[in-house]
Amino acid sequence: MALKAGSAAGSLELRNLALADLDEVVAIDAGLIGRRRQIYFRKRLDAALRQPKLHAQFAAVRNGILAGYALARRLAGEFGVTEPALRLEVIGVRPESRGQGIGRRLLAELEAWGRHCAVREVRTLATWRDHELLRFLDRAGFDLGRSQVVDCAVHAGPIVGLERVAGPLEEASAPEKDYGAPATNDFETLARDRADVRLLAKDDLPAILAIDRRVTGRDREGYLTEVQHEALADSAVRVSLVARREGVTAGFLMAKTDYGDFGRTGPVAVIDTLGVDPEFTGRGIGTAMLSQLFLNLHALRVEHVETVIARENAELLQFFYRAGFAPSQRLEFVKDLSKAVLFEEFVGAQSDKFLGAKR
Repeated sequence: MALKAGSAAGSLELRNLALADLDEVVAIDAGLIGRRRQIYFRKRLDAALRQPKLHAQFAAVRNGILAGYALARRLAGEFGVTEPALRLEVIGVRPESRGQGIGRRLLAELEAWGRHCAVREVRTLATWRDHELLRFLDRAGFDLGRSQVVDCAVHAGPIVGLERVAGPLEEASAPEKDYGAPATNDFETLARDRADVRLLAKDDLPAILAIDRRVTGRDREGYLTEVQHEALADSAVRVSLVARREGVTAGFLMAKTDYGDFGRTGPVAVIDTLGVDPEFTGRGIGTAMLSQLFLNLHALRVEHVETVIARENAELLQFFYRAGFAPSQRLEFVKDLSKAVLFEEFVGAQSDKFLGAKR
């Protein structure tokens, strides 16, 4: 896909981002945020080549020079999303090319791609302190989202205040109750000792798909297959888990270590999906996986873990709050494409002066 438009500074071409653009993208990004993210951008480009239907990545070129870029990904089930959505991951404009409407053109191209794929909204995250970025999102038609971003400092000890697991991350049930009499030394037993929790393996997919169908009532094979592939092949560090109880798979937790998304300056773990077989509710399976995740991340020196939960999902929010999570300094923003006005109706060039590279 390519689109050209004339301007006083020369024609602007929008095309798909290519591997040949990698070094230039990394250099521009490093100039904007102060550090190089070679591995991060290489992973995102590789993912787009492997799953082109899930990724939209565009380059803006003027007079043969890369002036800006935007990377986005279709949400197919992460964070409980049930409607088609596009997550804006990174957008950046070369400093000397700002004020020419390039950021708005890139965003408009992403929106057009999304509409073609029946995507209803664009989502992104930003810290509330990034005032320039917030102004750009405001001018671009984004509103504050309804989901809550929560995070927690990683530790290796017991999860204080959380005895049992709530429902799956996508569709929480009421907090589980323990109907069995605990052993006399139950308070000394860490949650992760209540089940056989181990790293995700390739042959775990059929059991995960079966649990997910029983929990959500939907078939998300494409999404979960891609998430598993990322967990096994793309993640710099493997952290996704499965739990077994009584010889069968009882739950799964899909998570990844994030070394660049949204402009972060340090490694963060992101929980995408957590599911527990309904037959094993009330047995602490989810708590066991969360506890093991914390232990693994602590050993890897990952200091924080986060996830995104719908505000209406009070039970699940309570589960994570009891586990020590709290509202993040970052907020979700959403643009409803069914209500969005055309690109020409925006202030284009004026919006672009607020645009940085970090999401």
